[in-house]
Amino acid sequence: MSKNKAVNYKASKTCGLFHNSPAFFRGIMGPIGSGKSVACIVELYRLGCLQEPDINGVRKTRHIIVRNTLPQLETTTMKSWDDWFSERDGFGRRSKKPPYTQVIRQNMADGSKMEMEIIFLALDKPEDIDKLLSLEATFIWFNEARQIRKAIIDAATGRVGRYPSKKEKPDSIPNNEWPTRFGIIADTNPPTDEHWWYDLAENESWRADVNTKEILPIESFSPSSRWEFFDQPSGVSSEAENIKNLPKNYYENLAIGKNKEWVDVYVHGKYGFIKDGKPVYEASWNDGVHTAKSNLKIIEFGQIIGGFDSSGRCPAVVFLQRTSRGQWQAVHELCVLDMGAEQFCQLLKSEIAIKFPTNEVSLYGDPAGTFKSQNDERTYVEIARAAGLKILPAPTTNRIGERIATVEHVLNKMVDGEPAFIVSPSCKVLRRGFNGGYKYRQLQVSGEERHADEPDKKSKFSHPHDALQYGLSGAGETRSMKRSNSKFTGNITARTDFNV
Repeated sequence: MSKNKAVNYKASKTCGLFHNSPAFFRGIMGPIGSGKSVACIVELYRLGCLQEPDINGVRKTRHIIVRNTLPQLETTTMKSWDDWFSERDGFGRRSKKPPYTQVIRQNMADGSKMEMEIIFLALDKPEDIDKLLSLEATFIWFNEARQIRKAIIDAATGRVGRYPSKKEKPDSIPNNEWPTRFGIIADTNPPTDEHWWYDLAENESWRADVNTKEILPIESFSPSSRWEFFDQPSGVSSEAENIKNLPKNYYENLAIGKNKEWVDVYVHGKYGFIKDGKPVYEASWNDGVHTAKSNLKIIEFGQIIGGFDSSGRCPAVVFLQRTSRGQWQAVHELCVLDMGAEQFCQLLKSEIAIKFPTNEVSLYGDPAGTFKSQNDERTYVEIARAAGLKILPAPTTNRIGERIATVEHVLNKMVDGEPAFIVSPSCKVLRRGFNGGYKYRQLQVSGEERHADEPDKKSKFSHPHDALQYGLSGAGETRSMKRSNSKFTGNITARTDFNV
């Protein structure tokens, strides 16, 4: 039994909220160096100390620490752990080969003993994953969770709360309250907005509490009180965390020579991705400005403009509404992969009935309008009409440059001090396209960086963006753009019959 050593740790504001959360799954996301991994390390130790003593007076826990590869586990995660609970500081010996195991034993102030087993696991090999999913644990910590597949997270949820055994439980504690606390913790640098972390942390439907005593199907339960996510502030903001433990001007130096996307992720702690092409709306789109803070509400009885793109078996519709102040809002999207025309038209009809029961919906599509579906000889417009849908041709040419200019025209306008166009966070594919998924493909040309003249049509993000272009054109924004950009070229006739 080692002599207890003081653990001197002061939580930042975000980490304090993380420690105090009762959620089953707790995730913390932030910039490099923000202290999130340390928070997880200290949390495991804290949980080990707080576990109720068993029938022998021992507070027993088993925690598994997971990283995606063995080199990262050894050089990053385990070294961070050793900064706090190393063998040399008397916190228990660790085995010399994988899977690395360490047991910390300490005497507690109330006379009980603490016994915390730590198992370090990498997920390089199938047998490593099998081992993780066969262990019985109290808590699991996923370090750098953006590199962990959701299927592994899902399976791991069934491996916690299984240790210590109920045979060691005192009679005074109910079965369903043993162990005292269990679950999963995770930390990460920001992933892309296609990642499972983003889906769970940002999707409003996960946050709606179930306040009812009815017996509901399990899929209707909200994890809002059981899955909680914490975002740390930017490293260069006035609220930046862990600054005192970092070198002077750490984040300012870190940003030098990096592109905006890299800085957004690793310095500001924002969702993002490193782009491999040129974003179509790079000069006009600002995610922080053009994305609403929460899902937009549909205006009852208001007009809805639906932009319709029927690109083979990947059709998409983007639904727009205009506020009384003149702001365009993308409130909903319907994007599918690998679906035929008839099935999609029926799906679209049902979607409109459910999402817009009190609204008048006008659909605008490709002005060519006579393209054949891939299922039969009828055009998409004919199939839509048979389903009870009317798709009008967007009043523009089909030139991609003019359509893109229409969207840029709206993005660059302001209405009463606010952007003239915003996107609901629920429009995930459309937003991801704005953030770089809708792009000009980079050409393989030696010696210089060149891009294709038109956006990549093979990208799944091109479909909702084509739809958006048709919708805004159908709403009159192409005409508005032309009026604002036009120059007067007619003849001027001046009066000469003035009396002076």
